[in-house]
Amino acid sequence: MKILLTGSSGFIGQALTPRLEKDYELFTLSSDLTDHAAIKAEVKKIDPNIIVHLAARTEVEKSFYEQISFSEVNYIGTLNLIESAKTLKHLKNFIFASTMEVYGWQPISDEIEHTGMYTRRVTFDENTIPNPNAPYAVAKYGCEKYLEYAHRSLGLPFTAIRQTNAYGRHDNDFFVTEAIISRMLKNPHEIDMGYAEPWRNFIYVDDLVDAWMTVITNPDKVNGGTILTIGPDNALSIKDYADKIAKKLNWHGKVNWNKRPTRDGEIYWLNSNHNLITQLLEWKPIVTLDQGLDKTIELLKEKYQSYG
Repeated sequence: MKILLTGSSGFIGQALTPRLEKDYELFTLSSDLTDHAAIKAEVKKIDPNIIVHLAARTEVEKSFYEQISFSEVNYIGTLNLIESAKTLKHLKNFIFASTMEVYGWQPISDEIEHTGMYTRRVTFDENTIPNPNAPYAVAKYGCEKYLEYAHRSLGLPFTAIRQTNAYGRHDNDFFVTEAIISRMLKNPHEIDMGYAEPWRNFIYVDDLVDAWMTVITNPDKVNGGTILTIGPDNALSIKDYADKIAKKLNWHGKVNWNKRPTRDGEIYWLNSNHNLITQLLEWKPIVTLDQGLDKTIELLKEKYQSYG
């Protein structure tokens, strides 16, 4: 079976690639996703059975002031890939990496619709109506709707995976888990952080890759335009998250919160479950938050020790 993987150099792509190479004929694209003609020709030549589309710009905060670049890559690039897939005769599934960010603010009532501080604190699932409020999330949700259009009009098989915050990186401290750990490792007395109040849930990279592999290996069970949320339903505030990490590191310094402005459209609550994917494919996460943090801490300790 031939699999076309985009985003193979990204965090999830790097972790997924060796798993795919074991059992499948794996292809990646050499063309720029924004070049429609080149992508169409390359996809036609590969003629994949499954497309796994991970490629995207993922820095949500940057999407507010680099909207054009984000739209070109995340939306137009995805549409180019969808359009190229529509004529494939052997395609079993187009699996798209969406995001929990599509849920945006979930207002408690219409009277306070425009403030994320008063969002409903519920566990989001596939039945929660999206309300994206960041350019990154708008593009991702737009791709979901375009896939739905292609499925209705042409029968394009697809699955969209709304994944939550993944962690377990050893080479990038831009994202919150790795940022907290790295700063505490490098600064024993004091660190600066952003906003303390948002709540998030977190999934360890090995669990997320297992979920992707489960979807990839079972196309007939989820290729009918299925939306899946993948999260461990373990939300906690960023402040409590930092406190948990500090305890594991035996770090007794001071965290200076709110040292950068809150991003436009900040989402104060994101939490999701995995009920549907468990029901359809019998998948569920097995790495606890404590276990995943321990593994990530060890990876980053090794990184900084190697720097001498």
